[in-house]
Amino acid sequence: MPTPKTSSSRKPLLYGTGVVLAAALLGFISYRATAPADRSGSSSTAVADVTADPDAGVFPELAKLARRDAGDGLAQGRADAPVVLIEYADFKCGYCGKFARDTEPALIKKYVANGTLRIEWRNFPIFGAESEAAARAAWAAGQQGRFWQFHAAAYAEGVKEKGFGKDRLKALAKEAGVRDLGRFVRDADGAAASAAVSKDQEEGYGIGASSTPSFLINGRPLAGAQPMEVFEQVIQAAADKAANTKDAKGDGGSKGSGDSGGTDK
Repeated sequence: MPTPKTSSSRKPLLYGTGVVLAAALLGFISYRATAPADRSGSSSTAVADVTADPDAGVFPELAKLARRDAGDGLAQGRADAPVVLIEYADFKCGYCGKFARDTEPALIKKYVANGTLRIEWRNFPIFGAESEAAARAAWAAGQQGRFWQFHAAAYAEGVKEKGFGKDRLKALAKEAGVRDLGRFVRDADGAAASAAVSKDQEEGYGIGASSTPSFLINGRPLAGAQPMEVFEQVIQAAADKAANTKDAKGDGGSKGSGDSGGTDK
């Protein structure tokens, strides 16, 4: 899958000088994650070099991008979960679909269900007009509490090959259980949808994401449809760090910071 061209006006490093290295790292991993097929003709996601060190590659500025809005229809999991995974993705991205089908359900079952993990979606449409339309439609489905059902329908095997024209998006919304399809169409075409998608997109460009899917896990960049064990390792390290920080604060210590999550809303 080719890495899309981005506007020269979309520059990274919007969140302080400490993000320079993070942006470079995420851009590099993103390129590797969507690199052309090797000489054997196979195409696979590059596996990230992940250490068990909970502080390695963690950037507090990026951790602060977690919104933790309990009313966010494009998120799931407790707002005060100790670990937040932010996903920047495109509905026309094959690797995003692979993550959605193969890995995300297992993460939800293992970590979201027990309160460890919160997943926050960011629309990051980078493959043209249909990507933009699908992103707005997903946001519109979220206004009726059906974002994740729309997400599942749009990422089902073989769906993206059928395209995301207006009729297809309406059909996907119906499949997702969106009740008021008239409102769905109006919302998807409205200014609020465009503004919400643009906000997510600029945030993605701001951290240096250059392809999809790209992730932040408590401020630690990770890109590509990585194997389950990679996500497990990063999430567990973040959860352990958050627990240690909470214990230190409870003992009157001064170690750690609130950027790890777990703050009551």
